Parts: sequence; C-alpha cells; structure tokens
Amino acid sequence: MGVDGTTIGRIGAGLLVLLGVSVDDAGADADWMAEKLANLRIFKDDLGAMNRSLLDVGGAMLVVSQFTLLGDARKGRRPSFIQAAKEPLARPLYERVGERVRALGVEVAFGSFGADMAVELVNDGPVTILIDSKQ
Repeated sequence: MGVDGTTIGRIGAGLLVLLGVSVDDAGADADWMAEKLANLRIFKDDLGAMNRSLLDVGGAMLVVSQFTLLGDARKGRRPSFIQAAKEPLARPLYERVGERVRALGVEVAFGSFGADMAVELVNDGPVTILIDSKQ
C-alpha cells in the first residue's frame, strides 16, 4: 500500500481489513472488532474447510481506514457520509482495532489515516466478509 509513491504498509498472507468507523462507535466496538477479526475462522484447514483463524495460521493484518464503507446511497445519486466518524473519534478507534489485534500476537501494518492510498491486493479465494459490531 502506498501514499505518494511510497510504500507505507505491507504484509504477507493474512487479512486486508477496510475499516469504517461510525459516529456511534466506541471503544467497546473496537475491542469487539479486534477479537472478531483475530479469531474469525476463514482460512482453510488441511481438508480445505474454512476452519482456521488468523491466529491459527500465523497470518498478518493490514488495516486501512475506509470511511466510504459508511456511505448511504439509498436516496439520490450521491452517497451521504453523515454516519462516518471524523476526528477526533475515528482515528483512535481505527488505531485501537489494530493495536488490540497486535496485542493478541498478530503482525499488524496500518495504512495512512485519511490519506489517498493505492492499495494492492492478491485476493486468494476470493473471500470478502462484512462485519459490523452493531449487527
């Protein structure tokens, strides 16, 4: 992942987490998300079943701030981002998720919060899962 042509975050096998923080999120949401991400059984076991977690496979996590995940396009032709948290709420919760996952023993790299980033991904699967601490 790069900003202005400079690589700022890189991992090997693991998870790319596009993390959106909502205006109604709090520390408990960040803690719940970290625990969920580290322990979610989405990696294949010896029989090919999705039965291993990031912790089980020794994978890493790249966390990228993505406020556009909170976009609401139900009305009109332009999405509303009113539910997306801004500073001073968003950055600390974004960082808290990654730091909590790191504390569980996972290698964690971060994107540059609020920056225009070029993110490259090799999607093995593909597996894309939406996880919301409120649902």
